Amino acid sequence: MTMGTDPAAIAMTVVELARSGRFADIEALFAPPLRAVVSAETLQVAWESQLSRIGAISAVGTPISEPPPESSVTASGKAELVKVSVPVTYERGGLTVVMSVDETGLLQGLQLAPALTEGWTPPPYVRRRRFDEQEVTVGSGALAVPGTLSLPRGHGPWPGVVLLSGGGPFDRDATSGPNKPLKDLAWGLAGRGVAVLRFDKVTHAHAGQVAADPGFTMSDEYVPHAVAAVHLLQRHPAVDAARVHVAGHSMGGKVAPRVAAAEPSVAGLVLLAGDTQPMHQAAVRVVRHLASLDPGAQAAVEAITRQAALVDSPDLSAETPAAELPFGYSGAYWLDLRDYDPVATAAALDKPMLILQGGRDYQVTVADDLAGWRAGLAHRTDVTIRVYDADDHLFFPGSGPSTPADYGKAQHVDAAVVADIADWLAPRRSGFARLVSGFKR
Repeated sequence: MTMGTDPAAIAMTVVELARSGRFADIEALFAPPLRAVVSAETLQVAWESQLSRIGAISAVGTPISEPPPESSVTASGKAELVKVSVPVTYERGGLTVVMSVDETGLLQGLQLAPALTEGWTPPPYVRRRRFDEQEVTVGSGALAVPGTLSLPRGHGPWPGVVLLSGGGPFDRDATSGPNKPLKDLAWGLAGRGVAVLRFDKVTHAHAGQVAADPGFTMSDEYVPHAVAAVHLLQRHPAVDAARVHVAGHSMGGKVAPRVAAAEPSVAGLVLLAGDTQPMHQAAVRVVRHLASLDPGAQAAVEAITRQAALVDSPDLSAETPAAELPFGYSGAYWLDLRDYDPVATAAALDKPMLILQGGRDYQVTVADDLAGWRAGLAHRTDVTIRVYDADDHLFFPGSGPSTPADYGKAQHVDAAVVADIADWLAPRRSGFARLVSGFKR
């Protein structure tokens, strides 16, 4: 099989082209649907931002090809997509370049995913003997995703929490380099008497289908599966159906109020580093910060500034080419984001909220984002806000200014964060569940 039709060879070629800075040559390998949403410039910005975060490439691994799932279809409707993953090792971490290659040798999907790691070890605060885990399916149909239910041992009924990860094609653990922050949270909370459901994002499990849908929005990315996960927890006999909450990190926190608005049975919200500043404006701020650490990223500042201006333009429409917009998201995606006010949505909910923020977070900040929650929810007595001065965006404690390189170090979510969430949920458990938990301590 020639390179033109061999998915593994194509994948290796793409990685080598990116390594050489030949992004226009990569774009030439895109199928029309992908070319409509990702440009050479967009790919260059994404690639160079990773280099600034975890250093130069030190090794490229062997590509791993997966047979096409029954639900995979190309633009022509044929079930011929092959998923190829190429592990790439950098100076301070790793990524997996994931591609969907069709029968003609063109790319139908391309993403930079966190590297799969086997070195994760449980944080010291985990009480592993106090809970069990089981695999579940969240949602139905072609876009159903796999998930994991962490269930305390005992009769319950336990309060429940659905975890939502941040922006990007994350797996259920929010795997990033050697770290799994959502697994930290899930295991930490489950050992303290909380049933926790986490799941792979649809952008991780079905990247090809999502990339081929120009009308895909943030709401589509989160709400259907989050609501399905809430219902799954509510149906479990060991879970208190009236005490199922949603806890979202970063963009997951931003969208959590929309989930609760869509599903009124949600008991309350936990927002971890939930952003309130418009995302395109925050992107400019963050990229400027990264450029201050690495002057070579100045081209990315110019590109993201130009793309963000188009998001603010009255000319933005669903037909605006995604290649001209930040992160290669479609016009429909940005219209949905632009029209969504997370603070106003949260303020309209009659639900308790716990809002947590890292003081060292440079992505979602106290000044730019937490200020929005404080201003919009100042009148609410059922809203609790806590700042962890030593924590970064992933709620990893440390000292000094937070940098992208920090995420490449093996760390765990702050034990105080896990304890505070569990304690906040504790009064919302039934009296029987609190009694059972008390005997088990």
